[in-house]
Amino acid sequence: MRIFQRDPNLPSIRRRFCQEALTWQSLKHTYIVPFLGIVAEEFPTALCLVSPWMRNGTVIKYLADNGRANVNKRLYEISQGLAYLHSQHIVHGDLRGSNILINDDWQACLTDFGLTVFNDATPATYTSRHEGSVRWMAPELFFPQSFGLDRFRLTPATDIYALGCVCLELYTGHAPFHDIFHDPAIVLKVTEGKRPERPSGSEAMRDELWKLIESCWSHQYRERPDIDTVVDIMSTLVSISICYFQIWKHTDRVL
Repeated sequence: MRIFQRDPNLPSIRRRFCQEALTWQSLKHTYIVPFLGIVAEEFPTALCLVSPWMRNGTVIKYLADNGRANVNKRLYEISQGLAYLHSQHIVHGDLRGSNILINDDWQACLTDFGLTVFNDATPATYTSRHEGSVRWMAPELFFPQSFGLDRFRLTPATDIYALGCVCLELYTGHAPFHDIFHDPAIVLKVTEGKRPERPSGSEAMRDELWKLIESCWSHQYRERPDIDTVVDIMSTLVSISICYFQIWKHTDRVL
C-alpha cells in the first residue's frame, strides 16, 4: 500500500493522487508490482494506492534467505522492469533493494516508482519522502548546476546510476557505502567522483558485471548506458551463469 497524506494546503493532492492511480493502472509487466485499486475514504488523513501483498518480501531478504546463486537472474529481471518503465516514459526515482519485491513466482518486481509525484521535487522534498535514499543517488541530484542542469531532476540516467548501486547491494547484501554512517559524508564522496569499492571473496562478481556497474556510475550522466544496453549485458551474464552451472552440475555428477 502506498500512502499519500491529505494536506489542506495542497488542493491539488487528490488530482495528483488520481493521476498516479491511472498511470499505475495502465502499467502491465511481469516485473512491475501490479495495481489493485485505491482507498480514499477509509482513512480520514490519507489516500492509498493498493498493490498485492508480496509474502516473499524484498529481494534483499530473498537473497539472504536463499543464497546468491541466482543474483544475476534477479538483476536481469530488475533491468527488464526498469526498461519497461522507461519505455513508458516513467522514471522510477527511488530504485533500491527495499523497493524490489519477490512475487509468488520468485521473480523480482519493482515497486514504489515515481509516476508523477516527482515533477516538482527538490532535494529536500525528495529526501524527506524517501529517507535513506542518498546512498543510491547520482551526483547531479546533489548539485544540478555543476552538471549543466537548471534544477533537481530525476531522469533515466539517475535510475541507471541507482541500478549500479542495486547490483552492488544484491551481491554484498549491504547498501552502498554501508561503512559510512552519515549522509553528508556520502554526498561529499559521490560528488568528488568516488564510488564504492569492488567486492571480493564470497561477494565477488565477474569482470563484465563490474565494468557495467562502473559505467552506470559514470560521473557525467550522458556517459551512462541506457537501460536497453544494460538489459543486453545482463542477458549475456545470465546465459554465462546458466552455462557455468550446467558445467558444474555435469562435472559434479562425473566425480
